[in-house]
Amino acid sequence: MYFNTKGKLRSMLASWTSLAEPDLFAQTAAGRAWFRVDDLLRLCAHITELQGRRKPRRVKKIMPLMSR
Repeated sequence: MYFNTKGKLRSMLASWTSLAEPDLFAQTAAGRAWFRVDDLLRLCAHITELQGRRKPRRVKKIMPLMSR
């Protein structure tokens, strides 16, 4: 935790710093895998949830002008 320039108390994940323990997945993957399966599954769940919240778009139907 730290105070930002405006004096507000903030925090960040320890994994974003050099203070975290070595990541076993990253060590084992050795650069061959960009994402973890469990993280991708959570991302899919978040996307599905967000899509369910989205309001359907209303499309205005435009009819062509018919000459008489």
